[in-house]
Amino acid sequence: MQIIPAIDIIDGACVRLSQGDYNRKTTYSSDPLSVARSFEDAGLKRLHLVDLDGAKAGKIMNAAVLEKIAANTQLQIDFGGGIHNEESVASVIDAGATWVTVGSVAVKAPEKLELWIARFGGDRFMLGADVNGTKLAVSGWTETTDVEIVPFLDKWTAAGIQQVFCTDISKDGLLEGPSIALYRSLLQAFPHLQLIASGGVSSIDDLQVLRELGCSAAIVGKAIYENKITVTALANWK
Repeated sequence: MQIIPAIDIIDGACVRLSQGDYNRKTTYSSDPLSVARSFEDAGLKRLHLVDLDGAKAGKIMNAAVLEKIAANTQLQIDFGGGIHNEESVASVIDAGATWVTVGSVAVKAPEKLELWIARFGGDRFMLGADVNGTKLAVSGWTETTDVEIVPFLDKWTAAGIQQVFCTDISKDGLLEGPSIALYRSLLQAFPHLQLIASGGVSSIDDLQVLRELGCSAAIVGKAIYENKITVTALANWK
């Protein structure tokens, strides 16, 4: 199971939200590149980079952060937040992202994502399936929909999406452990899915449980910034 450290960006700085609430923001660093380099220096290979301003605004707002990290590290970056048309998909790829993260558009404008997959290929996208309960939340978690997670994943895995990261918003940023029951049920429904756990990881023990469940990777964010798990421990985790 891979470990994917996370950097969430607001106004060019590294932040974390609690339960997706923009009013419950903690800023950890004004220099995302130095944070990314610390991950790379420790031996980690991937980075989950989220433009929270873009997610809220509906257009990419922190492309410069992506460009800077991609140009100055060898990290494989997935980037999301504010990707709303084909041009923005292309711009994210051109800026150095290995994968384009999509979420809201898959719920609100699925015909767009179908066209993007046809042009760029399903393997260039990471699908964000963020939930309140079993229902999808979109637009930077500011809107909960009536779309259920299982039929949603059924549709998009059939369309060629290979990687899905799923965040239980009720767990995110609280360091109270990941949503084990949710991931177990999704892996039972989709045993061959590359499911990436996201939200709530607070210890190496949490990662062990996720690996035993069959998750292909885990995104770790606040636990790093709050020193619950050191970057070195993540890099050495086997």
